[in-house]
Amino acid sequence: MSYPTPLPTPLYQGSVNTWECDDGGHLNIRFHMERAFTGLAHMARALELPHAFTENAGSTLIAQEAHVRFIKEARPGAPLIMHGGVVEMGESDATLCFDMRHHDGAPGTAFTFKVRHVETRGLRSFPWSARSRDAAKKLKCKLPEHAKPRSIDVNQPIADASLANAATIGVQRIGGALVYPDQCDPLGRLRGEHFVGRISDSVPNLLAPWRQAAASDGVQPAGAVVEGRFVFRKFPRAGELIEVHSGIAEIGEKTLRIVHWLLDPESGIAWASMEAVALTFDVNTRKALTPSPEARGRVSKLVAPGLRP
Repeated sequence: MSYPTPLPTPLYQGSVNTWECDDGGHLNIRFHMERAFTGLAHMARALELPHAFTENAGSTLIAQEAHVRFIKEARPGAPLIMHGGVVEMGESDATLCFDMRHHDGAPGTAFTFKVRHVETRGLRSFPWSARSRDAAKKLKCKLPEHAKPRSIDVNQPIADASLANAATIGVQRIGGALVYPDQCDPLGRLRGEHFVGRISDSVPNLLAPWRQAAASDGVQPAGAVVEGRFVFRKFPRAGELIEVHSGIAEIGEKTLRIVHWLLDPESGIAWASMEAVALTFDVNTRKALTPSPEARGRVSKLVAPGLRP
């Protein structure tokens, strides 16, 4: 089988460690995102931003949004390589694509990042240099078909996510966490993959009834996200608190559309938010499960129509 030509520049390259895999036996979503942020650092170098993610950098790239398609699961030992390109570049922002594939060229995970070029300390946007613009021309690419949104509207306006609005809408608290120093970047801000990690750790508290209903007749259920949109709003520092408040926006035939708000319980503001399309599958057969009417009934009580990231 032939696959699309890789994007212009190589970024991350490595393999899947067993300890990075979850109960589904495949690479956990936080480690997909860890690789994406590694790709972002390599892309900064390709855009002529030297040492962009070090403490003494003059400028860096900051993620505003990330759209992700999970196309083919990555299991322990799987070699992976990521290539990237510039889809669009504005005065001080850009849309970048990171396409992570398996050793045979099969698409694995496709990331589309909206980023800003900012000064390192205050994160204020400022224009790209002529050198970066010249580099971007060589990295120009079209968004691959397998990277394009399928079940998520990435142009939908984001919600006014806050602790007060979470209480009004009725989304439930499913997680509470603390930001540790080793989870932060050289500038003291929480690294991107740990936002997603807090969701991954917390979501079983939301979906336990759904998965328990599927655990019958030898079926071993586990969850998988097939597509997601992540919105970065503010970056907490070591010692700050995170609460995860989540709700189900829609129940499909085999999928759930879930929205997560990562909130600061001290101020009530949002650190980040995520919309995810997820399914439950049988670990033994690797096939998606169709929930029973009983499971749908249990989870329907958690539905909050119109919930947005």
